[in-house]
Amino acid sequence: MAWIDSAENEPTAAELAAIEMQWPLIEAELALLDAEITALRPGGLSPLDWRRLRRAGRAVLAARLRLVTAPTSGTVRGAAS
Repeated sequence: MAWIDSAENEPTAAELAAIEMQWPLIEAELALLDAEITALRPGGLSPLDWRRLRRAGRAVLAARLRLVTAPTSGTVRGAAS
């Protein structure tokens, strides 16, 4: 299958804005996933690992709260759905 170089394949400005707005949450969720993967290691978690896991969980909740309460236009919020 040949690559079609077309503007149809590019994200719209609204989609890019939605991604930019959601990026802190994406980043926090990646940090939480990394902490969860670390938790799967044999031998259990060290106190530092537990702290990292709790901190990552709190960061996800805070990012979700900021995203939900952020003033946005309807087009950006709709594009992120």
